[in-house]
Formats: sequence, structure tokens, C-alpha cells
Amino acid sequence: MKLLVPVSCFRQIWLILQAITEFVQVPDKEKILFIINPKSGVQSKKNVPAMVEKYIDRNRYELFVEYTAYAGHATEIAASAVNDGFDVVVAVGGDGTVNEVARALVHTKTALGVIPCGSGNGFARHIGIPVDVRKSIRFINKAETVSIDYGKLNGSPFFCACGVGFDALVSIDFANGNTRGLATYVQKTLVDWVKYEPEVYEVVVDSVKKSYKAFIIACGNASQYGNNAYITPFASMRDGLLSISILEPFTTVEVPFVVAQLFANMLDRNPHMTTLNARKLTIKRKKEAPVHYDGEPAVMDAELNIEVVPDGLNVLAAPGWDGTCDIIPLHRQFFDAITGNVQLPEFPLFKLR
Repeated sequence: MKLLVPVSCFRQIWLILQAITEFVQVPDKEKILFIINPKSGVQSKKNVPAMVEKYIDRNRYELFVEYTAYAGHATEIAASAVNDGFDVVVAVGGDGTVNEVARALVHTKTALGVIPCGSGNGFARHIGIPVDVRKSIRFINKAETVSIDYGKLNGSPFFCACGVGFDALVSIDFANGNTRGLATYVQKTLVDWVKYEPEVYEVVVDSVKKSYKAFIIACGNASQYGNNAYITPFASMRDGLLSISILEPFTTVEVPFVVAQLFANMLDRNPHMTTLNARKLTIKRKKEAPVHYDGEPAVMDAELNIEVVPDGLNVLAAPGWDGTCDIIPLHRQFFDAITGNVQLPEFPLFKLR
């Protein structure tokens, strides 16, 4: 016995399926742009595009890649991406590249991603992004968007840290030199160490003024300069505060202990260290002098106005991330160093260009 189904039934089924398809729409892919700075850090970027092509989640992302050609180019590319409706812009480089890209994304819906390829990668390390191209791409595939704070130094945005003192002086002397390389940097550091006289700064926090004769003053949105050098150990990117470390002068004999505490996340225990938290602060000096922000040197006015901007930037982070940094134990850092996972630190005291 044959069962005859009227043609009208098939038509009704087709209309129902069509209605379901229109109701349950497949979400659009997120547009993601990778901005590659070929000159940042010490590692080659030539294999990055191929690795992105291989490991990016094509079900989630529609992929685009661009290269920078000059200083500030990443900011221009990122600003155009915002105007073109990109969901994510990924900085492929170090903290300087992150700064260039991020400053174009603040107070927009576009999120910042990072593939850390710099010398120190302080921003990425604080968030917990793996310092490995393949792993960092997979991190992006699983990440969620969260909002973080950023800082301003006399109006210039920074996302990791800024500061004044000896490290800023060495950084700008090296940048202004005619030669590059480790030998030149060591030479600049030794010469500046011999002649450097720690300055007296007036620091104003919450209308309270106090003077410090300081070797370094660091203001951190992130906990570290890079390569797990924890200059502001208690910093969080999601608490609406800057973490301030004021390191007063110490002797040459104490240098190894200070460095060890820096990498062991115990600098707050140093007797020469003062730590503060603030939404705004002012640092007053005798005259204009060097500063650094996100590893880049500059010369700014005698008075420095520093503030935090809460929830000003969207970033890709691990689900559930609370804004703080997972501390890497010293023995793990030593293992990373001997296996080649750590390059020369990018924080200004040791930075190479």
C-alpha cells in the first residue's frame, strides 16, 4: 500500500523550515586585523602570517593582515580599522607596538589582541598571553573581551607603565646615541651609573605632598616592565588605580639584591622602596627631563600629571581574568632563560633597540 502525501504538505514543510532558518540566524564572523611591526623586538616576524592562517579559528574570525612601515603607522592602521568596523585589532610586536595600536582603540568597541614579539612583552605577560606565536593565536581563539584601565602621562596614553629617574635617563641616552648593540648599552649604563645623581621629586597624591630623593619612580597599570621584572608588584588593570613604586637610592653592593627582588616579585620588601596606589598623582621636578612610557623614552616638562582612565580599553583576555598578573617563580624564569623563552628585558633599565 502506497502512502500518498499531497504536494501542499511539502510546501508547508518548506515554508516552516525557511521560517526557522530566518529566525535562527548564523552569527556573523568577527573581523580581526593583525598589525605586524617587522622591526620590533629581536625575533623575525616572517612566519607570523602563515601561522595566523594556520591556527586562527576561521569559524569565529574573518582574517586580515597589515604591516607597519614607519613609527606611528600602527596607530593610523588601527584607527582606520575602527572606522571600518573591525571587532578586533591584534598588535604583533612589543609594548611599543601595543601602545601605538591601543591608543587608537581607547573608548571604542574594537578590542585589542596581542601576539607578543617584543623584547620584554610586559603588557602581554601581565594579561597572561603566552610568549609564543602559536599559543598566543590559540589564546585569541578562546579569549573573551573585557575592559581594562589605561594611564595618561601629561596626556600621552600608556598601557603598561611609565616613570622617571635613572632608567629613563639611560633609555634616552641610548636612543640618542649613534650606535646600537649590547656593548653600547652597557657602556651607556655604566657611564650614567657613575655620574647619575638621584633627583629630589615632590609627589602629590590626594592633595598630600611629600618629597622623595628617588632613584626610580614607576607608575604601573601593569605589574611589570617586561620579562617578569615586577616593578609595581600589586598592579591590577581592572581596579581603577595606578600602582606607584618609589625606589630611593641604594649602594652598588646592594644592586644584586635589588635585581633579585625585582624578578622575584619582592621589591616591595626592599627597605628603600615605598609603594602607593592612586587615581591621580603629580610629580614635580626642577626642570624638564627624561621620562619613559611603555618602554619608549621622551623628554617632558618639569611637572608630570599622571592619571588612570578606568575601563577605557577593550582587550582579549582569558575567561574569568581578574586584571592581575600570575607571578612566575624565579626557578621557572631561570628555566625559561636557559631554554631561550626570554630575551633581553624590554624595561628601560636593560632595553635594546
